[in-house]
Amino acid sequence: VPLVESGGGLVQAGGSLRLSCSAPGFNLDYYAIAWFRQAPGKEREGVSCISSGHGSILYADSVKGRFTVSRDYAKNTVYLKMNSLKPEDTDVYYCATEAISNCRGVTRYLYDHWGQGTQVTVSS
Repeated sequence: VPLVESGGGLVQAGGSLRLSCSAPGFNLDYYAIAWFRQAPGKEREGVSCISSGHGSILYADSVKGRFTVSRDYAKNTVYLKMNSLKPEDTDVYYCATEAISNCRGVTRYLYDHWGQGTQVTVSS
């Protein structure tokens, strides 16, 4: 599954960014899509997951109330809207899929299809 992230950048603390995850030439409609993030030297952390259809949506405690995951089937794209950003949100953000329809969790080892990542930097 050829996942591609975009939308990263530099933002001040308290600001917002919206990340996108697409799959050119591949239909994501029936797949759950997760977001992860990773800083240098640290473990890759699960952030959120959105199922296909009316399935479950999951968030890590660290982002609940600030991040919102959504999907646009017409655009074959999954979004991660990040509000009230903090310097500790600075990471490379990745989207991933297990190629199944429902989110089973946001544990890294469940996922075997990954994008290349997009850098998010939050300045204080």
